[in-house]
Amino acid sequence: MHDDRALTEARLARVLAERIRPALYPVSVPLEVSAWVAPGEPVPVAEGIAAPHSPVAVGDAWGAPWGTTWFKVTGEVPREWAGRTVEAVLDLGFDERQPGFQCEALVHTPDGAPVKGLSPRNQWVRVGAPVRGGERVEWHLEAASNPEIMGDPPFRPTPLGDPETAGDAPLYRLARMDLAVFDQEVWELIQDLEVLGELMAELPVEAGRRWEILRAVGRALDAVDLQDVGGTATAARERLREVLAVPAGASAHRISAVGHAHIDSAWLWPLRETVRKVARTASNMTALLADEPEFVFAMSQAQQYAWLKEHRPAVYAKVKEAVAAGRFVPAGGMWVESDTNMPGSEAMARQFVHGRRFFLEEFGVENDEVWLPDTFGFAAGLPQIIKAAGARWLLTQKISWSRTNSFPHHTFRWEGIDGTRIFTHFPPVDTYNCEMSGAQLAHAARNFKEKGVARRSLAPTGWGDGGGGTTREMVAKARRVRDLDGSPVVVWEKPADFFAAAEAEYPEAPVWVGELYLELHRGTLTSQARTKRGNRRSEQLLREAELWSATAAVTAGRPYPYAALDRLWKTVLLHQFHDILPGSSIAWVHREAARTYAAVAAELEEIVAGALAALAGDGERELTANAAPHARSRVAAGGLAEAVSEGGPVTAEPREGGGFVLVNGVLRVEVDGRGLLVSVYDLAAGRECVAPGGAANLLQLHPDFPNMWDAWDVDAFYRNTVTELTDADEVVLAASTGEAVTVRVTRRFGASRAVQTVTLARGAGRVDLTAEVDWHETEKFLKAAFPLDLHTDRYAAETQFGHLYRPTHTNTSWEAAKFEACAHRFVHLAEPDWGVALVNDATYGHDVTRAVREAPGEAGTTTTVRLSLLRAPRFPDPETDHGVHRFGYALVPGADIGGAVREGHRINLPERRVTGAGPVAPLVSVAEESVVVTAVKLADDGSGDVVVRLHEAHGARATATLTPSFEVSGVAVTDLLERPVADGPRAVRDGAAVRLALRPFQLVTLRLTRAAR
Repeated sequence: MHDDRALTEARLARVLAERIRPALYPVSVPLEVSAWVAPGEPVPVAEGIAAPHSPVAVGDAWGAPWGTTWFKVTGEVPREWAGRTVEAVLDLGFDERQPGFQCEALVHTPDGAPVKGLSPRNQWVRVGAPVRGGERVEWHLEAASNPEIMGDPPFRPTPLGDPETAGDAPLYRLARMDLAVFDQEVWELIQDLEVLGELMAELPVEAGRRWEILRAVGRALDAVDLQDVGGTATAARERLREVLAVPAGASAHRISAVGHAHIDSAWLWPLRETVRKVARTASNMTALLADEPEFVFAMSQAQQYAWLKEHRPAVYAKVKEAVAAGRFVPAGGMWVESDTNMPGSEAMARQFVHGRRFFLEEFGVENDEVWLPDTFGFAAGLPQIIKAAGARWLLTQKISWSRTNSFPHHTFRWEGIDGTRIFTHFPPVDTYNCEMSGAQLAHAARNFKEKGVARRSLAPTGWGDGGGGTTREMVAKARRVRDLDGSPVVVWEKPADFFAAAEAEYPEAPVWVGELYLELHRGTLTSQARTKRGNRRSEQLLREAELWSATAAVTAGRPYPYAALDRLWKTVLLHQFHDILPGSSIAWVHREAARTYAAVAAELEEIVAGALAALAGDGERELTANAAPHARSRVAAGGLAEAVSEGGPVTAEPREGGGFVLVNGVLRVEVDGRGLLVSVYDLAAGRECVAPGGAANLLQLHPDFPNMWDAWDVDAFYRNTVTELTDADEVVLAASTGEAVTVRVTRRFGASRAVQTVTLARGAGRVDLTAEVDWHETEKFLKAAFPLDLHTDRYAAETQFGHLYRPTHTNTSWEAAKFEACAHRFVHLAEPDWGVALVNDATYGHDVTRAVREAPGEAGTTTTVRLSLLRAPRFPDPETDHGVHRFGYALVPGADIGGAVREGHRINLPERRVTGAGPVAPLVSVAEESVVVTAVKLADDGSGDVVVRLHEAHGARATATLTPSFEVSGVAVTDLLERPVADGPRAVRDGAAVRLALRPFQLVTLRLTRAAR
């Protein structure tokens, strides 16, 4: 037989595009349309419906950037359409290539009830099936004219990301506003042909099945009268029935389809627009669930449900009904789909506390799965947090975006720093916006790395980010491939059902140990420095507010601010969303975040001040409050007392050749005439910290123009060019009191200015450094470099509830790919008997490299640590981080890992000075240096119980002895939601103390019941 494959395939493409799809709506009549433009921000639904509307017509321009237009559409179904299916086709000027990134609308009835969302791939509203004829129709469309920020080509700077710069020119034109007859049989024919055409294209050319489908498609096209598609659709479908009925083979890959609409809680739109995107999508999905009995939809992010409850109660009522029916699945159990690299230990725990509690209280649902398809890599401390929250499975997809190495598994067990293992799945479909295309399904089956030992994967199916979620077309395609030869088997399933089956099928899945590093989007560890500082400061203030409020409640009877702390935690958790904290959102988002963080800080400072005042009482004694988890200045952790200065005075002398020599009996520090650290000498160890010939605290400037994803990425070639900022306008002794000496250095570069300080305090074993940068660069990357005289093949970086080790070398492509990585409060490098820590108060990105020195008298290894301070990408915010920033960090020579932990907390939790009557004992004390308390609070249930969260921080076994300062009647080890657990460590009462045996990095939550009061 002749090979006419290309001829039939081309015929199918053209006939579908030019004859069959246009026949879906064979007749139509126009609707009457009027509009009202809301001034400023969105208005309540009732106000939008009642507002005075003016007539508009198809073809009219509408929609200033970020505006809201209320369209009223009215019409009457022609009587001659009686008995037929009728829909409204409402095209606001959509571009079908970009669902979710342009204008959208929510359709309401005249009484304000939500109907469904409108988006580029979902432009219809059903009138009736069938209609009687003569029905009057009226809908009100709340249409958002969101600008298309990404653009074509993408990643071009645009002023559209902020209403202050976006202008007011209309962005869209009404394209179609009609009532139309919907031909169900033509629609079914379209689905038949698309499924078979897409399947055919994925089968091997030599496979008989491909040719069977090709011949059937050819016969079906022969049956179509191109001038009467509707009249011949049934005949054409009949010729496809046989090939559509051939069942899948016994070994076919099995795909669990989960309805999905990944909605970024902010990204190329502000938070307020996400509220509306969620309402549109949830309306769509509850409507689709009513029409499609086998369909299951999952939505994560408790915050998004909370928005519905607060702002769109009518939509929320439909969601609650669908949840109760088991069809609309609250997934993941987190407050938002957060970044997991940068949130601190306690914040990461609270993502689960607040998310899971919301789902429990609102729906009676407790998730076993964690749902994070789009997060930019996963910290090594996360598995035990997942387990401590009561979950046991993880889903993500983003690791498939890695550019250097292909991750070796799709289903595996992920082991964290403490040894906890979590069953994990990466959908091999390689998208969280699956549309059920033949190419995607075939890719999932081919790509699945567990072939031969497992055959299940999951496909999150639907348009996200306001694209409307799953469509009826996707459901129709899934129905056809439920059992179809040549295709994977597709079944709609809840995430929990998939995971239970996948784990049972593959109980001994391979193990991956350590972080799940995304070899992409490394720049998110630095972009939008104000947002990152706001997050770090908020986390520390929340810790203090809980600690001092709990202490004041138990010790002084002060009311505990339950509601305020709950609200403030949720605000901070929201801003840890994976496009806010990482700095990859539009300017509007980060401008609002800065205001929010300032308000959060002000309220928390007020809570802290009130609690400390209640604790200190009336008096004139100067007391120091120490919120850090280790004693300092002879003030216990969590206590108030009079501080005692330790060590001899600090001296400052001029240095030969310029600069100063600072000495405090612990360290000898040389700042040269350029304002650089050329020596930091540990007097007790007799050891120099700075590498020979090197200069530390050196600002380095690189060009920063990645190939794409500007705010997200730094590409390795940025290192090829560097400018060292060694010229100084001034190097002066700014302060010298005997208690501390400070050298101030001022530099200018480009359009920017940096003021650095070097401070050595009495008795301190660290050099405190600050950099205040007035930043006005474009596409530049600013680093602070510390070349250290250390030989080590690995270094420690703090992560949640512990630290992980990364190599300093690049033996393999896996190691080379980690050229920019995340650390929380410290990085630590060490030889067996001596180490150095670099601690910080607001940075996350860093890099570590090493080089061999060969000059006579200077031979050895230089290991250089660099903190990433600022970037200047132009997309999506054209003026990212312009303005003034302050960074604090410190170099700690001679530090072991315990010293790194201790100093990291101290720089983030500075001492507070208050006046009062006298000392106040800590609410709880922990004797062991290696056991760190991350939270002291009252139980969330209002019982008055004291909750203490702690972990082993050095990576070794420890016995923790916790001593409360109040009488305790009971102790329980609990999960993160403060519920007793049976599988935790045994808490042994020993008089007033509680003893626990901890494994390395183990996280424990204790609930202490106070004796009757």
